[in-house]
Amino acid sequence: MSERLELVGVAGAGTMGCGIAHVLLRAGYAVVLTDEVPQALGAASEKITAGLARDVEKGRLTDQARQQALGRIETSAQLDALSPAGFIIEAVTERFDVKAEVLRKLEVFCPSDVVFATNTSSISVTRLAATTGRPQRFLGLHFFNPVPVMTLVEVVAGVETLPETVEGACQFARSLGKIPVRVNDFPGFVSNRVLMPMINEAVYAVMEGVAEPQAVDEVMKRGMNHPMGPLELADFIGLDVCLDIMKVLYEGFRDSKYRPCPLLEKMVHSGRLGRKSGRGFYDYSTAQAGSTTAG
Repeated sequence: MSERLELVGVAGAGTMGCGIAHVLLRAGYAVVLTDEVPQALGAASEKITAGLARDVEKGRLTDQARQQALGRIETSAQLDALSPAGFIIEAVTERFDVKAEVLRKLEVFCPSDVVFATNTSSISVTRLAATTGRPQRFLGLHFFNPVPVMTLVEVVAGVETLPETVEGACQFARSLGKIPVRVNDFPGFVSNRVLMPMINEAVYAVMEGVAEPQAVDEVMKRGMNHPMGPLELADFIGLDVCLDIMKVLYEGFRDSKYRPCPLLEKMVHSGRLGRKSGRGFYDYSTAQAGSTTAG
């Protein structure tokens, strides 16, 4: 790890980037958060401010620590604002071409000793590392949504990742209050290789008329003790993200069991992406916070 690790850069101010920035601030790090969309930065700042306030309410932070944390974050629409950071976490959209472009740009700005981590949930870490000049200092750190709450981080080494890079990243994850679990570089790693086919099969159950979305979810919650049904979870993750991951699995394994359900593709193409669009398998447009109606 770089000696400048007290300043961490996060590329991408969406759901994951925002959550990662939040836990970094809560753990005492200074953060530079970038996104090419200024509105995303504004929304992230508001969400982080609200999240830190909740931390105070729940006794995880003092109010003084909250105020200090808010003084340690800088936002920018320019990627080169990350150049002073001692550690970089890429958290842009789950598409190889988008991630690769960001990583290639970061390679120009950042010193060669800085470790790059990708928050990819399914894409090959080795392939992403190859787009940079630092594959030995590149790895996957897959945080889980909502980042401030979920304790797991999948730590994924690429073919060229040095053992000391992996160990340093595990120590870094622990400093955030997370539990690092090392997994190997296969499509979807462990989490999404298991989770996404279950979600995909739940979508097939709806498409084939086995049951309505609420019934599918109720069976899994009541019968399997899942805290959230697979279709409600898909809405929470984003149906577009679920589809992207299923495509990575299908292309990576070339096995028909990973073929995305046609209904999932149809819903994404129609703009029904889940909570973030107001409608997915459930309708969130008029629902009260924490409640849903069948879509």
